[in-house]
Amino acid sequence: MDALKELEAELRIRGFSQRTVATYIWQNQQFLKFLAARKPDLGFQRTLSENSQGGHSNATRRDITAYIAFLLNERKLKPGSVNLAISALKFLYDDLLKKDLFKGIKKAKPERKLPVVLTKEEVRKLIAAALNPKHNLLIRFLYGSGLRVSEATGLQVDDLDFDEGVGLVRGGKGRKDRNIIIPKNLSSELKAHLKNREHENPFVFGVKDHAMTIRQAQRIVTAAAKKAGIRKRVFCHALRSSFATHLLEAGTDIRVIQELLGHADLGTTQIYTKVSTARIKLVKSPADAL
Repeated sequence: MDALKELEAELRIRGFSQRTVATYIWQNQQFLKFLAARKPDLGFQRTLSENSQGGHSNATRRDITAYIAFLLNERKLKPGSVNLAISALKFLYDDLLKKDLFKGIKKAKPERKLPVVLTKEEVRKLIAAALNPKHNLLIRFLYGSGLRVSEATGLQVDDLDFDEGVGLVRGGKGRKDRNIIIPKNLSSELKAHLKNREHENPFVFGVKDHAMTIRQAQRIVTAAAKKAGIRKRVFCHALRSSFATHLLEAGTDIRVIQELLGHADLGTTQIYTKVSTARIKLVKSPADAL
């Protein structure tokens, strides 16, 4: 079997999402293109055109390190993007082909950037700037439920329980289901929105007969932020970060926030303790005592 087809089959068997499957295949194709340019005499170009496994079997540990250096130094990719490539290549060459090329190869040191968090006033401005009713509802729901953008666009009508005030995210990150909250002040508007939709679309934020795309949702949020005059780099994830931070500042237990966000590791949730300004504002600067 062709190595990339074998990779796809193995990823599906292990239950990886379609997005991860596509990403891992694309990452390995990019590596082959790099090798085809670097070693034109070893058949890597033929591997790309004929889907044979020969090129993969010719890859060496030195090729891997050269590619990582290329991504960091020439492509100027961020550590997170480089680490994704490393994970995709390691899965094929070490886990699947048993070539043991990654022994001693460490991932790039991740950037320690804090997430973008909006103040409550900025959230209000963002919402006010979105005049389209569906766009406005999407922004408020992202902020009010802490959903990832992919979860919001994939959310289906049958996943909402208005009587209980909760929703169900099916197959979220890590293919895990979890419950989310439906903001009480959105309940009636959501019901009206679903009742008045033009088509019997199963998605809460559908477009005609299909789901809204992630890119469409991102454009809606960034356009509203620009119109509102918010100078931060605002994407959909900023609303999720703001949801978590504002809950934390309101005294919500961090483990409850972890559950609502669908974080497997509490350490991921604890990043929001670092961006919360509530406690910082209580500190008196020594300069104020001069």
